[in-house]
Amino acid sequence: MAVIESRPDPLPPTGLLARLRARLSGGTEEAAITRRLAGTIFVIRVFSAGLAYVSQVLLARWMGSSDYGVYVYVWTWVLLLGSMMDFGIAVSAQKIIPEYRAGQRLALLRGFLAGSRWLTFAVSGALALLLAGAVRLATPWLDPAEVTPLYLGCLTLPAFVVANVQDGLARSHDWMRLGLMPQFVVRQGLIISLTAVAFIVGLPLDATEAMLASAAAVWIAMIGQMVVLNRRLGSAVETGPKAYDLRGWLKVSLPILLVESFYLLLSYTDVLMLQQFRSSDEVGVYFAVVKTLALVSFIHYAMSATTAHRFTEYHAAGDRARLSAYVAEAIKWTFWPSLAATLALLAIGKPLLWLFGPQFTDGYGIMFVAAVGLVGRAAIGPVERLLNMLGHQHICALAYALAFAMNVVLCLLLVPRFGGHGAAAATSASLIFETALLFWITRRRLGLHVLAFGKF
Repeated sequence: MAVIESRPDPLPPTGLLARLRARLSGGTEEAAITRRLAGTIFVIRVFSAGLAYVSQVLLARWMGSSDYGVYVYVWTWVLLLGSMMDFGIAVSAQKIIPEYRAGQRLALLRGFLAGSRWLTFAVSGALALLLAGAVRLATPWLDPAEVTPLYLGCLTLPAFVVANVQDGLARSHDWMRLGLMPQFVVRQGLIISLTAVAFIVGLPLDATEAMLASAAAVWIAMIGQMVVLNRRLGSAVETGPKAYDLRGWLKVSLPILLVESFYLLLSYTDVLMLQQFRSSDEVGVYFAVVKTLALVSFIHYAMSATTAHRFTEYHAAGDRARLSAYVAEAIKWTFWPSLAATLALLAIGKPLLWLFGPQFTDGYGIMFVAAVGLVGRAAIGPVERLLNMLGHQHICALAYALAFAMNVVLCLLLVPRFGGHGAAAATSASLIFETALLFWITRRRLGLHVLAFGKF
C-alpha cells in the first residue's frame, strides 16, 4: 500500500498529438457510445465522399466543364428542394420517436413510422408535378441544355424525400448504417456504375444522361432501403393499431423545417448565385472546391445525426448535468477533428483539384477562403440540433434566416466582381455570423457555454 500511495501522479501529456488525444479521450459511457456511432457515420460519409469524389471527377472529365456545370446546377436544386419537402420530419423523427417510446404511446409510434413516409411521398410528388409545370412555362427563358435535366430533377424529388425520412427513422433507432448506406454509398455506387456503362458503350454523356443515371440511382436506393427498414421495424415494434397525429407532427416539424430550410439555403446560395452571374465552367470549378472540402462538414453531420435524439432523452428526463456534459463532448468531437481535417485538405488541395482536370486547380485559393467559415461553424458543434430538440426551433430559425439574408446580400455584392472567391467569402462571413448568433442564443436560453474551448 505504501508503494502504491507514494507512486507519483502521471505526468501531463506532452506534445501536440498527446494533448489532442487527452482532450478527445475520456467522458461518460454515453459519450463513448456517441463517439462510436458518430465514428460509424463519419466512416460511411467519408467512404461515400470518396465515391462521390470519384463520380464527380469522372463526370467532369467525361462531360467537360460546361455540361458538368449544368449537371451541378440541377443536382444542387434537387438537394435543396428535396431536403425541404419532408416538412422537417426527417429531423423531427429524432424528437418524436423517443418521446412516443418514453410515453409508451405505441399506436402513435406505429402511425408515425408509416404515415410520415406516405405523407411526404404524396406531397413531394404533387410538388414535383407543379415544378415540372413551372419548368415547362419557363422553357423559353432557360438554357436549352438545362430543360431536360430539370425535368429529370423533378422526377427524382419524391424518392429523394422519402429516402431522407427513412434516414431519420433509422437513425432514431440507432441504425446508422441502414440510414446512411443507401443514400450515401449505394446511390453513389449506382451513379458511377450507370454513367460508366454509358461512357463505355459510347453514349454521348452530357448533363441529361448524368441526371438520368442520378434519378435511377435515387429511386433504386430508396426502394431497397424501404424493404430493409420495414423488416427491421417489424421486429422492433410490436404489431397493433395505428394512430395518426398529423397536427402534432407538423407542430413539431414545421419550425424545424424553417431551420433546415434556411440552413440549406445558406449552404447552396453560393452555387446558385454563381450560376446567375458567372459561366458554367466557373460553377464547375467552385463545386469541385466544395466537394473537396466536404469532409469537414461530414464531421459536423456525423455528430448531429448521432446526438439529436439523445438531447431529447436527457432533456425529457430532466437530467441537466448529463445533458450539459453530453453537449460538451459533442462540441469537442466536432471541432478538433474538423480543424485537423481542414488543415490536411488544404495541404493536399491542389492535387485533389487537379483530379477533376488541370483547369480546376484555379480554385485552390478559394479553398482557403471557404475553410474559414467551416472551421468557425465547427467551433460550436451541433448546437442547432440542441436548440431544435429542446423546443427553441423558432429562434434558431430566425438565426439561420438572418445568416441566409446576409449571405444573399454579400453574394450579390461580391460574386459579380470576384466570382468564386466572392461566393466563398460571402458564405464564410455568413457562417461566422450564424455561429455567433447560435452561441449567444444558447447562452441566453439554456445557460450553456457552447464553444470548443473555454469552460462549460
